[in-house]
Amino acid sequence: MQFQTIEPSYTSKEGCRLVWKGVDEDDTDVVILNKKELEDLVEIFKKNSTGEVELEDQSSFIRVNSDVTQFTLTNHPLLEAQTTDLQQQVLEYAKVPHEPQYVYIGSKEFYPSVWIRKDDKVQEKFSKTNQKQSLIEAILSSEPEKIKQDLSPTDLFRVFATRRSTRKFDKTKVEDWKVDKILSAADVAPTAGNFQGFQVFLIKNKNTKEALVEAANKQPYVNAPVVLVFCTDPSRVKLKFPPEILEKFSLQDATIAAAFSLLAASGVGLSTIWIGMFDEEKVRKILGTDLRPSSILCIGYPDKKKPPKSRRNLKELIKVIE
Repeated sequence: MQFQTIEPSYTSKEGCRLVWKGVDEDDTDVVILNKKELEDLVEIFKKNSTGEVELEDQSSFIRVNSDVTQFTLTNHPLLEAQTTDLQQQVLEYAKVPHEPQYVYIGSKEFYPSVWIRKDDKVQEKFSKTNQKQSLIEAILSSEPEKIKQDLSPTDLFRVFATRRSTRKFDKTKVEDWKVDKILSAADVAPTAGNFQGFQVFLIKNKNTKEALVEAANKQPYVNAPVVLVFCTDPSRVKLKFPPEILEKFSLQDATIAAAFSLLAASGVGLSTIWIGMFDEEKVRKILGTDLRPSSILCIGYPDKKKPPKSRRNLKELIKVIE
């Protein structure tokens, strides 16, 4: 794990995010510093001295040595950065004010490296006063008559913004009710003519999962706690169009359904990885079907939470035709 960069906080102008990267694309660690912690670190670096910065949980700390700066964190492996590199980036960062990155998440929510103590009384008060469901829970609720009309849509956008793919799943079993929610999300996805031109295979068999790993270019994370294979089924699309159009509709149906399931998984605290690289004929044979597989969705609890990745600026993404 190598220190990479310093970035603005998601929620505050004063704090920052220190980012480490590993060899694997998904291997990332982040330490979030609040205003005081960052100021203390800047003060040490300005003096070209050594010292310690106590972090918010009062048991984690940053030790600045002449050669290496060590981040000793509660319930987390030691993180290190070359002091000269970290000093240069931190002092450069502190020269100008920074706007928070525009991602809607709660303060300290993605704080994988530092454990924050919870005040039970505050938590109890919050649970009594905040009676709103999240929007994703409302969408997937089996009791829609109980849903309040004043739900904030930002809850749904929070799911969008904080979703992360993972290639390392914890072995914890996913609760059945969460699997039901994920499958229910696929069922309510929009489809061509509402004919639902797709089929979902829920893979529970261990040997079948291992066979799918081989069919998916030996990607080991395909053997996840929950594995869904989405297949096209154009025979369900009863519209008067040429076969190639019905196949296109069916592929779109299966893709949208998989996306709905992916977001539902994020909404109930799980992580996913979308698999698009696989041998279609091998997957067909494994499933015992003539249907064409469009994607494999692997779901489970992440080995560790990951902060959201940076994205393209909307001005680069959107082309306006006037």
